[in-house]
Amino acid sequence: MEERMGNCWSYTKDQFDNLEKHTQSGIEFVERYSKFVKERSEIEINYAKQIRNLSKKYQPKKNSREEEENKYTSCRAFLSTLNELNDYAGQHEVIAENLTSQIIAELSRYLTELKAERKLHFNDGRKAQQQIEISWKQLESSKRRFERDCKEADRAQQYFERMDSDINVTKADVEKARQQAQMRHQMAADSKTEYSNYLTKFNQEQNEHYYTLIPNIFQKLQEMEERRIERVGVSMKTYAEVDREVLPIVGKCLDGMTKAAESIEPKTDSKQVVESYKSGFEPPGDVEFEDYGPGQTMKRTVSETSLSNSRGEAKERPGGGKSKGKLWPFIKNKNKGSGPEDFSHLPPEQRRKKLQAKIDDINKDIQKEMDQKDALTKMKGVYEKNPQMGDPASVDPRLAEIAMNIEKLQSEMQKFEGWLAEVEGRLPWKSDPSRRQSGLYETQNSNSTTVANNCAQDRESSPDGSYTEEQSSETQVKVAIANTPEFDDEFDDGDEETLPTIGTCKAIYPFEGHNEGTISVTEGELLYVIEQDKGDGWTRVRRNEEEEGYVPTSYVEVFLETNAKGAMTYI
Repeated sequence: MEERMGNCWSYTKDQFDNLEKHTQSGIEFVERYSKFVKERSEIEINYAKQIRNLSKKYQPKKNSREEEENKYTSCRAFLSTLNELNDYAGQHEVIAENLTSQIIAELSRYLTELKAERKLHFNDGRKAQQQIEISWKQLESSKRRFERDCKEADRAQQYFERMDSDINVTKADVEKARQQAQMRHQMAADSKTEYSNYLTKFNQEQNEHYYTLIPNIFQKLQEMEERRIERVGVSMKTYAEVDREVLPIVGKCLDGMTKAAESIEPKTDSKQVVESYKSGFEPPGDVEFEDYGPGQTMKRTVSETSLSNSRGEAKERPGGGKSKGKLWPFIKNKNKGSGPEDFSHLPPEQRRKKLQAKIDDINKDIQKEMDQKDALTKMKGVYEKNPQMGDPASVDPRLAEIAMNIEKLQSEMQKFEGWLAEVEGRLPWKSDPSRRQSGLYETQNSNSTTVANNCAQDRESSPDGSYTEEQSSETQVKVAIANTPEFDDEFDDGDEETLPTIGTCKAIYPFEGHNEGTISVTEGELLYVIEQDKGDGWTRVRRNEEEEGYVPTSYVEVFLETNAKGAMTYI
């Protein structure tokens, strides 16, 4: 019996050892697969980073020849390809992110749960095994005790019988031997009952152990293992789906590259080259025939439009000056690079373009200075009404500096406009006085419209909507730029009209709005935008027809309407 029980327990223990090794191997497989996905994710991140760096490396640099070449369709197509390549790299970042969130993180969490569940099942198995072994030991102990008590009872009975048959023994000794034999028989009977009880208990526990506890533990381990295998299969499927999800966007990126390549127009690019390097010179006049006679010398006089003069020969003008050499095709320009400020070393058409570009740049600089002045003026007004926010006098030095910058830029503007007028008067296709005058009027009208718009903005330049004297003087500066007196009527005082809505915004933080001119908002509240941030960090909003005021721009998410003047969507 003992040998059979020992074999059963040894077999059960071996089974637990085999299952323990197998389930540990399963956990190691999940960890190995998780490591594989992690390394794939790192490869995707590094690949995306290298693709982005490649795209950035070949992006045209600012103020360089590459940026100037973007007017050609082939260069624009290459730029579009680089942008699409950047988006393509983004999809590989999406793959890495999804692999990390949907597989690596999930498997890591699942492994923790799997190890805990496995440990619990094997602990239950060990406890069951220990319990059956304890019950068996109790049974064996009660059995040995029963056997010992039976032997003691037999010896006591034999001793009593010897004493009872011996005539030399007193009755007292016989009675004592009889009582001892009875006591031993009673102990043997008690041991037998105890042994029987332990035997019944052990048989019940053994039956429950082999037919209930152990099978249940094995069943739980089997279900745990099946879930592990199923989880690995789901992860492998997700691994493929992560790649499949980005395929449509990757396809769009590739389609964008194809579309960019198909947009290349060689004829358009060649026309751009012609337009860029067109000189504006008139073709040279016919060379006159010079007769030769005895004693006469051939004259070397040539016209101003002759080819020989264009080769750099400086001819004396009647006034004593020298005529400038003209640049013709295939003749190297020795003045290429840094030249005079008025670009007089360039052909007329190229000079006109350079001067116009310079004027446009100065206009932008003036507008930038004006915007800064608007913002500082508004800030000063806020400081004057709310001294706790800052000292109004601290803004004056910067305002004076901006005024000097504007005056200097206006002087530069007049200088370049004079040179431009001179060039436009000399160009053959602009020699028509009426046409040239019309062009100047158009320029003035354009400037006047800009001034009018700036003036309209000045009426709204302070938090309370008032119109200050400093803004009035600024308006006079803008009118001086435009040189158009008909705009004086724009600044007549009158009832302030309700500002139109130029967009909407959503509060991303709460704002109390205790100061005058501000308005309190709650997080998530939707409002109307009536004046966008002009550089001072404040945006003017309206809740209804009666409630409006300023809120910090960083506290709201603004969506300007695309059809609003100068509108742009930003966060």
